[in-house]
Amino acid sequence: MDRRYLRQREQRWQQKAKDSGEERIATGLGWFSIGLGLAEVLAPRGLARLIGLRKDHPILLRVMGVREILSGVGILTERRPAGWVWSRVAGDAMDLSLLGVALASSDNDRGRVALVTASVLGVTALDMYDAQKLSAKPGMHGGLAYAQAITIRRPAEELYRYWRDFGKLPQFMEHLESVQVLDERRSHWVAKAPAGTSVEWDAEITEDRPNELISWRSVEGSDVENFGSVRFVRAPGDRGTEVWVEVEYNPPAGALGAAIAKLFGEAPEQQIKGDLFRFKQVMETGEVVKSDSSIHRGPHPAQPPE
Repeated sequence: MDRRYLRQREQRWQQKAKDSGEERIATGLGWFSIGLGLAEVLAPRGLARLIGLRKDHPILLRVMGVREILSGVGILTERRPAGWVWSRVAGDAMDLSLLGVALASSDNDRGRVALVTASVLGVTALDMYDAQKLSAKPGMHGGLAYAQAITIRRPAEELYRYWRDFGKLPQFMEHLESVQVLDERRSHWVAKAPAGTSVEWDAEITEDRPNELISWRSVEGSDVENFGSVRFVRAPGDRGTEVWVEVEYNPPAGALGAAIAKLFGEAPEQQIKGDLFRFKQVMETGEVVKSDSSIHRGPHPAQPPE
């Protein structure tokens, strides 16, 4: 019954997203990408003069045009083109950096370059908003909702018992700094946020079914309003347990703030996926297996010197 419920909820999320306005925005962005890309490929010198560049950069503009066309085609042909819209966000960041260089040069028409830069900033905000909306699902409480699942070769009783001890969660949830258990139902959470900041909230358990389900919500006055649940469902074929996590939250700066957070690598769907993978490692092997690159920052020898 739990698995059927989760599949049905996922289908409802997908249908709501299909009927919502963000896909219409994406379609417009797709045609805009193709139009801009064709201009960059077919008339790079004329476009350069239009935006205030005194020197021609035909090869660079044509490369940028090909990128725009590919993004546009991807957006228009994918049923749920979140990845392609995020590629536009990445392209916007590249365009803004190049415009910044152009704005610093006295060889160019700075007035025109500044006007184009302002326009690109506006398009970037729209791209980021739409990408975040396409990536998220509409939540029951009006926020942004995300769901992830993983199969772990351990019994539900063991997984529930470990998760229910909230103080252990920072061992595999990398975005958590600490969880302090206040009483049987309340706890205090501190989590990392973009740009080296942190957020805090108190949470209370709203439903607790041993070995099956834990649901929680933040209390009033929290830095980030959030709701969540974790379900433990017996996997078919005696393969262990399916762990389903659903999280809904209202980012402090709204959808645009959530989009900016994603650029810092702090998006909830990325966090949940990584957390579940590390939870699987802890429960199946007893530890989180770290790659060499996660331990050493920057270039380093493949093996330590003798």
